[in-house]
Amino acid sequence: MKEQLKKILPENRVDEFFQLGRVKSIKASDLFITAGETPIKIAYVFKGLFRYVYLNDKGDEFTKGIITENLFISSYSAMILGKPSYFSIEALEDSKILEISWKDFMQLLDQDIFWVKFLLKFIERGYMIKEKRERDLLLLDAETRYKDFLLEFPGMDQRIKQGIIASYLGIKPETLSRIRSKITF
Repeated sequence: MKEQLKKILPENRVDEFFQLGRVKSIKASDLFITAGETPIKIAYVFKGLFRYVYLNDKGDEFTKGIITENLFISSYSAMILGKPSYFSIEALEDSKILEISWKDFMQLLDQDIFWVKFLLKFIERGYMIKEKRERDLLLLDAETRYKDFLLEFPGMDQRIKQGIIASYLGIKPETLSRIRSKITF
């Protein structure tokens, strides 16, 4: 696991970061953060897959984001505001994470500008992903969004249920079935 951290951190920072949290296993369908709870933790995903999911009062699910290995999961705005999260973070497969208390991470930020810059890189990346996703949902048709999904997340259509993919794309499962039946690669 420390080897994976070397992909995002200089070697001399890996132990410092690793000691900040604890390694946890999360089973598929378990929640890392539940909508309505005020989050106090973040996590780095070593293995597995997560989704950010909204649930409306009718029970309809809306997948806001899909998070793969070597990325962070958090309800960032809820955490920094100290307010309940509007969405849940659900494991889509058995996963292994490094869970870190936000308070402990904030202390690290206060001690060393390196960690502020590190956090900023991930916030910037998240912002770019969010901006692209919004643009795609507003400007692209469903078939183009699905093709882009396959390119952006290779093999993911084999790892995620089709209903979750449809939710991520902002379409109904039957629409996704029609699109899949007419696409040949």
